[in-house]
Amino acid sequence: IASWKTLSESSRQFLETVMDSIILSILCQQRERKSVVQDRLNLLKERVLRCFRTIKVPPQKLGNLKNLSNLQMVEKETLKANEESLVRLQEEINEAKQSAGRREENILQLQNKIQVLKNQLEEDEKKAKKVFQENVSGALHLPELPKRSLQAPTLQEEILKMKNQEGLLKDMNTIQQSADLKDLLTLI
Repeated sequence: IASWKTLSESSRQFLETVMDSIILSILCQQRERKSVVQDRLNLLKERVLRCFRTIKVPPQKLGNLKNLSNLQMVEKETLKANEESLVRLQEEINEAKQSAGRREENILQLQNKIQVLKNQLEEDEKKAKKVFQENVSGALHLPELPKRSLQAPTLQEEILKMKNQEGLLKDMNTIQQSADLKDLLTLI
């Protein structure tokens, strides 16, 4: 502590310049009562400058204080980069929200379609139960055949009307005995 000295004149001038720039930046942000704030800041500045004249500091070079403006510029650039990143992140969040909203809408539409199909299936099952409803004896209540189908000629009657009946019967017998027909019947 014995080797400590008061601040040099150049250091005091530098600190006074820094304080002036701080006061100006504060005043630029003030909208109301600017003169009152300016008076109080000037009084505070005078008191601090008086302390700087008498304060004792270690005998070092104050290179860090002189690099303060460079450090401030670096911090401003970092802040700007962070703000840009924040804007990009906000855009990504907005896109993700929109995508989630679209997915939600799709899910709701699919749920509605599923419900419609379930309702339709229930109606179809009820109709099928009515059509194939069994009574106590176990007989099915099928719809009646149209009268035209009962009046249509049978295959036997059609064969009797043909001239070459024996040839037709041989052809039908050959078809019935064929392996292809047997495979088809096995498949059914």
